[in-house]
Amino acid sequence: MSSARRLVKVVVEKHADGYVAYPLGLNDIVVAEGNTVDEALKNIRSAIRFHVETFGRAAFAESPAEFVLADVEWASPR
Repeated sequence: MSSARRLVKVVVEKHADGYVAYPLGLNDIVVAEGNTVDEALKNIRSAIRFHVETFGRAAFAESPAEFVLADVEWASPR
């Protein structure tokens, strides 16, 4: 029995005490952390798998996640 593979975009943020990862395009909140990027990705993969096994097709947003990553610059007040 083969399983369908699905690609999910994941954001990994560096914080003072490690890394936080979260997927784009899933309903509800799915978050994982780790001491390294690889550990955070391993943990989010597990969290995504659990979320999809629990909620099935309802786990995915109806339309694919569209995002833009942009830099925003502003003058700091003195």
